[in-house]
Amino acid sequence: MSEQRELENLAASTGALPMLQNSFSMLVDPQTNAVPLQSLQQVFCINYRNPECEAPNIPDSFLGLLDHLGASIVDLFFITEKGGVSWIEFLRGYLMCCGRMPASMALNALLRVFATNFTKARLPLKLVFESSDNDSLEVELPVGKFLTWALTTVPSLTDCFTQFVNTRLKNSVSSEQDKLERSTSSLGEIPPREACDIHLLTRGRAWAISLTLRSTISEEILKPCLPSGSDGTFENLLYRSSLHGRGLNRFWSNIEGYLGPLLFLVSATSGDVHEDSTSVRKWIIGALTQQGFENKDMFYGSSGSLYAISPIFHVFSPSGKDKKFVYSHLHPTSRAYEPHPKPVGIAFGGTIGNERICIDEDFARVTVRHHAVDKTYQPGSLFPSQGFLPVEALISEVEVWGLGGRTAKEVQTSFKRREELFIEQRRKVDLKTFASWEDSPEKMMMDMMSEPNAVRREDR
Repeated sequence: MSEQRELENLAASTGALPMLQNSFSMLVDPQTNAVPLQSLQQVFCINYRNPECEAPNIPDSFLGLLDHLGASIVDLFFITEKGGVSWIEFLRGYLMCCGRMPASMALNALLRVFATNFTKARLPLKLVFESSDNDSLEVELPVGKFLTWALTTVPSLTDCFTQFVNTRLKNSVSSEQDKLERSTSSLGEIPPREACDIHLLTRGRAWAISLTLRSTISEEILKPCLPSGSDGTFENLLYRSSLHGRGLNRFWSNIEGYLGPLLFLVSATSGDVHEDSTSVRKWIIGALTQQGFENKDMFYGSSGSLYAISPIFHVFSPSGKDKKFVYSHLHPTSRAYEPHPKPVGIAFGGTIGNERICIDEDFARVTVRHHAVDKTYQPGSLFPSQGFLPVEALISEVEVWGLGGRTAKEVQTSFKRREELFIEQRRKVDLKTFASWEDSPEKMMMDMMSEPNAVRREDR
């Protein structure tokens, strides 16, 4: 009993004890007071029918891995000497894969599932080092360096396994019909693929970006896959060039007043786009800012990341050497002469005139420069075969997603209402706001008509 009480306390510390009790009561065999292994394997098994993939094709080996996922999880964590899993073994198995533990241990658990799954699917499991030097192929990678790289590059990777296990156990409490409806998703109910994949931020890309984040933004970025309105609209989508119109002014009217984190995505085409040439390349890049855009003639920002989205995915986190994260500048409203006007547009990284990513004011072209001009973000190519020279590409689409949650959206809504009120007030002219009758233009005109030869001086 002491072991059971200790395990229950550990499970309660994760907040999952009520869910585990409900799940066990639904799965347990009353005669043996244990959960049959086959039933538990079925809980973690992903039932797929007509699977969809954003990639051109789905490897056959991937479907084979899905077939053995449930058995791999049960064999690794829910260890039993009998034909079923008792309550104590059920708790112990859950804590082994989802309990409170260091990130390195959680990643180790995920890798064990990966290796066991490959073995059950009878697929070769090995690491291959790509190098032009054949003599350097036999390299041993220290596990410490690998763990550091993985947890730095995709810090939320281990959370995926925890979310999957928790969601599958929650679904086991539901009716058989609910289980069938939810079996295609580890995050609950999701809309049809066409509802969200018409945007640059597809489900797969949102999930990939979320793995690189360690904050509430990781959860917010998955919400674009869930339309908030009955008409299929996305509340987090602040701007889309094909919907709201191209140009910096249209962009600014939609994002002004939003003070939360933003995800800026650009789809472009580079190469000889005017002829039927194989040199045409289509790619998507992005930038994540930790604050809203401001109209400034200099770089600003506290943090952020650049992303190569498609056809390859890579994140470029801050290097710590500089803080030129964002540049956003509109045409000045004053008519004063500026001998050296600052460029109008949006940029990320680099310096003014040598930006790493630069979008013109018409949202027609984007210029991408080599990482040598940039000390703010980590080095690397934003798309395949980028080269050292600047690349100018035609913009196909621009999207901006707000990741500040409901609070940031409410603040922006209040800001827009105040702006609309000020504009409406400027349109109305109230004579009472002028000075007294003695100083009014009407009084002056009447005096001039009654005594046109009178000498008058302006009071100063």
